[in-house]
Amino acid sequence: MSDITLVDLCIVACSEAFRGNGEIVATGVGPVPRLAAGLAKLTHTPELMMTDGEAYLVEQPVPLGPRKYDDRKPAGYLPFSRFFDSAVWSGRRHAMVTPTQLDRFGQINLSYMGGTYDKPKTQMLGVRGFPGNTIYHPNSFFFPAHGPRVFVPQVDMISGVGYNPAKRVPGGNFSGVNLRRIVTNLCVMDFGGPDNQIRVISLHPGVTFEEVQAATGFELAQAENVEVTPLPTAEELAVIASLDPHNVRASVLKDNPPAVRAAA
Repeated sequence: MSDITLVDLCIVACSEAFRGNGEIVATGVGPVPRLAAGLAKLTHTPELMMTDGEAYLVEQPVPLGPRKYDDRKPAGYLPFSRFFDSAVWSGRRHAMVTPTQLDRFGQINLSYMGGTYDKPKTQMLGVRGFPGNTIYHPNSFFFPAHGPRVFVPQVDMISGVGYNPAKRVPGGNFSGVNLRRIVTNLCVMDFGGPDNQIRVISLHPGVTFEEVQAATGFELAQAENVEVTPLPTAEELAVIASLDPHNVRASVLKDNPPAVRAAA
C-alpha cells in the first residue's frame, strides 16, 4: 500500500469517468487524463475510441513519451474537420481537461485572470474550443492542486458552459451540457448537488471533508454516503506503467506523495 502513489490513485479515479461510455471518443488532455482514458479502454470499457492526437483513430492507446510512428495501430483516418463532424458536434466524445478556474456550477475559465477583458492581469490561452465542447458533448475535469484559487465563487471569464441558470440565454438549447466528474489531489466530485452544483462523492485515503471545504472557495455539497476513493489494483498499476514507460506521471503532483495520506 505504501508503494502506491497519489497520482496513480488519481488516474484510476479519472478512468471511472469513462466507465460505460460506450463507443465514443475518449479524449484526455494532459498526462493524467490521457492515462485514465487509456486505462479505461484497456480494463473496463473496451468500446472506447481513441486517437493518436494527430490524424488517426488507434486500436490501442498510445503510450506517453518518445515513440516511433509505426508504434501506432491505426484503426481509421480522423483529420481535424472529420473529428468535429463525427465526434464533437454529434456528442460522441467525452473530454477530460484541466481549466484554470471552476465555479460551483461548472463554469470554467482558461482565458484570463484579474483585470478586465481588454486589460487582463494575467493572460492565458483564451476560450479555445470550450464554448462548443461544453455545449455539445460530455466533459470531466482533473485538477492536480485543489485550492481556492482554482475552485472559485465566480470565474473571471466564462470560457465554457456550466449549469448556472443566471448565465443562460433565454430560449437557448442547453440540453447537451453534460458535466460528469471532477478528480483532484484531494477528492472526487460530481454535479449531483442542488441545481447541479458540485458535490463531494469520495475522499482520497486520509483526507477529510473539512480539508476539502477549506481548500474550496464556495460551499460544497456532500453525497449521502461519501466513500473513500479506492486504491488501484495490481492489474490497474501494471496497465498504467505500460502506458507510461517513462514515468511522466510522477511529475504531475508535487513530490508525488503516497496514495494514503499519513496521519497528522
